[in-house]
Amino acid sequence: MIKLLQLLTEVKESIEDFASTRLKGAEKIADTTQEAGGLSLLTYKHYKVKLPYYKKAAAGKLNKDDAKKEFDETLKSISLNMTQNQFQIEMGRLEVLGELLIENK
Repeated sequence: MIKLLQLLTEVKESIEDFASTRLKGAEKIADTTQEAGGLSLLTYKHYKVKLPYYKKAAAGKLNKDDAKKEFDETLKSISLNMTQNQFQIEMGRLEVLGELLIENK
């Protein structure tokens, strides 16, 4: 049983590796959508806001308590009274924080 638990622990990707992989994908999407312009800029804003969070987590500097607090505050701030730009930014923030917190349970 101990060997199985040890194996499962080793297989689980570290939060740093997870964030690094997600960062690469988010950077690519942000670059592509920024170049496309137009309505793609909404997607750009959604992904651009994620970059500093992924960078911080990839560097091993994610504070789970601070991230949880920011997740809760962001969740409460989202409303139908926002502009499309504001909505995309806050949804991107909520998404990245949620991903990192779920991965780092």
